[in-house]
Amino acid sequence: MSHLKKVSVLGATGSIGESTVNLLGQQTDDTLEFKTVALTASTNVARLAEQAKHLNAEIAVIRDENLYSDLKSLLSGTSIEVAAGDGAIVEAAALDAEIVVSAITGAAALSPTLAAVRQGANIALANKESIVCAGRLLLDEARSHNSNILPVDSEHNAIFQVLDNKRRVEKLVLTASGGPFRSASIEMMRNATPEQAVAHPNWSMGAKISIDSATMTNKALELIEACYLFDMSQDRVDVLVHPQSIIHSMVSYDDGSVLAQLGMPDMRTPISYALAWPNRMPVPNVERLDLAKIGCLNFEAVDDARFPAISLARKAIEIGAWATNVFNATNEVAVDAFVNGRIGFLDISALNKTILEGFLNGQFGNVEDPKCFEGVFDLDQRARVAAHNTLSATV
Repeated sequence: MSHLKKVSVLGATGSIGESTVNLLGQQTDDTLEFKTVALTASTNVARLAEQAKHLNAEIAVIRDENLYSDLKSLLSGTSIEVAAGDGAIVEAAALDAEIVVSAITGAAALSPTLAAVRQGANIALANKESIVCAGRLLLDEARSHNSNILPVDSEHNAIFQVLDNKRRVEKLVLTASGGPFRSASIEMMRNATPEQAVAHPNWSMGAKISIDSATMTNKALELIEACYLFDMSQDRVDVLVHPQSIIHSMVSYDDGSVLAQLGMPDMRTPISYALAWPNRMPVPNVERLDLAKIGCLNFEAVDDARFPAISLARKAIEIGAWATNVFNATNEVAVDAFVNGRIGFLDISALNKTILEGFLNGQFGNVEDPKCFEGVFDLDQRARVAAHNTLSATV
């Protein structure tokens, strides 16, 4: 007998969202069926309408309220409900669904993710910023509502798959491709353009995540996320550069065993694991791993001089929850400034360091670990204001 899972996808037109929609539409497993409740997008109204019709979603929500009439027109003649705005996305996330895929980029995902948690949905979490910003507050909220956080990031999903006895774990190992500038000189990185920074060698991702990968801030955020998700101190989470992106993560145990999850770099595999959990589902269109064809897997240590984001993230974790929130908010401002030509590539990590140290020395007022979600949102805004003001004073 087939099990019907009701699914909502927040950020349906992004790279993770598109892969999720692809999986929801294939229906290859006669033991599992999906019913799409809600799909949301920021501005890609045409694609959102196509997806909603393809999956026969109950509701489609566009974040940009100016596009409401366009979406309404595109979905006229269907039974699909239409809404627009940030509030409507939160309301869609709170609709009854067994699993909600959180694939909105950045801290903007926290409010709808929290709404989904509070209605008791399992969260297929592709948005690391929600954990980085809210940390244990979000995890505690999930526990209190019987909501399981199922990591979708390939690294955390890999750990989730091979973590069989947490008490016996010595360390977690996150792998990193090294991004487009893995072998680049400091001088080349200093002059890098946004077009060069988004040209990831292995993964097809959105601009923000691709640039974060180029600075290795994406891996820094994943380090923070891993510490929260798996309750590990930062000194028990290693980062290892692995250019082929075949080994997605490893777990080292106290008996000398190291368990690794391998696969071709295709996000449909970790997404499918989260969608079908606690079972698996077939994904026939994913390229199968052929180690003989690949021939060699390489590994390197992280060069902290060229990629300081990892060490800065470790410092933030040691400081406390407020520091990881500040780190994330500042980075979003810095990446936007780089994309718009206001700062150089190396200035992204430099600004992250400047703002974190400014909060630490009291330059931006008193700060403490948020005790509620309102405090999380407030600190996020304070960090963004500090970053914008610092940029205005120096650019």
